[in-house]
Amino acid sequence: MGGNVINNGSRLRQSRPKSVSIVVPCYDEKDGIPELIRRCQKSASDVAGDDHEIVLVDDGSADGTWQAISLEVERRRNIVGIRLSRNFGKEVALTAGLSAATGELVLVIDADLQDAPELLSPMVEVMKREGADVVYGQRRTRAGESWFKTKSANIFYLLLKHASSLSIPADSADFKLMTSRVVKLIAQMPERDRFIRGMVASVGFKQVAFLYDRDQRISGQTKYPVSKLIRLAIDAFLAFSPILLRLSPASAALLVVAIVAVSVYSLYCWLYLEVVPGWSSLMISFLVVSFLELASLSIISEYIGRIYFGTKNRPLFIVDEIKRSAEL
Repeated sequence: MGGNVINNGSRLRQSRPKSVSIVVPCYDEKDGIPELIRRCQKSASDVAGDDHEIVLVDDGSADGTWQAISLEVERRRNIVGIRLSRNFGKEVALTAGLSAATGELVLVIDADLQDAPELLSPMVEVMKREGADVVYGQRRTRAGESWFKTKSANIFYLLLKHASSLSIPADSADFKLMTSRVVKLIAQMPERDRFIRGMVASVGFKQVAFLYDRDQRISGQTKYPVSKLIRLAIDAFLAFSPILLRLSPASAALLVVAIVAVSVYSLYCWLYLEVVPGWSSLMISFLVVSFLELASLSIISEYIGRIYFGTKNRPLFIVDEIKRSAEL
């Protein structure tokens, strides 16, 4: 299947429904693909026998990841490989995988195996015991991650919690087990700037935590440098909180206070210090005003830009090729 525009799950779900699906977005993970699939299949088989599928989405990799996935599709059972036409980003690649998943239960996991597929069975037990629709992984420890990344993540979740009406648990990411009704709702949401963990929180239903210890990567380097993490944080705030828009009137209020203070000080100097207001005070006032104006305009333009691109109604992702194991 080549060059097909896909914007919903109806054309991706062509295999018969399964009991369990494991969805894995992949980007430049060639070396880890065989071990990833081996462990995912073992874990899924322990829960559902042969009634499972592993859905791997190649997000425009440049290192031979698709070739590795294609080889595993030919060698193994119950594998679905989806190749996107370019790199759309992890959130969109994950959406493509959720659109293709047919399982009554769907586990989302990263390709680096920092989150162990073997946790599927205990997560299923928690879901059944609690009667939940979502069991999300919540990390107790994070092996191999820097102090800066851990602390910045904690600050991000704290700020987002106070800035939006959603309750997104700290130390959780995309590693979660969901029922099919939650997965279908997420896949059908039309928004383009996607923040999956926020979208999952927004659908409601019963969601419970599953505490675990996160491992180190099995190979390669992280595909989420600081720049991408900052972009993801911006997407989260723009999608789930109006706080950035509210910064404009707040900045205006602060500016009024600053103008009053400077005016009082200037009057005091004129009356008691016998000094002439100088160039520096004028420049400082000018710079403060200019900064606040530009900051307000940049926030508003970010929202307007997203509205503009949303009106184009382009497909969320484009599938270049789909491969399935022979029995699917």
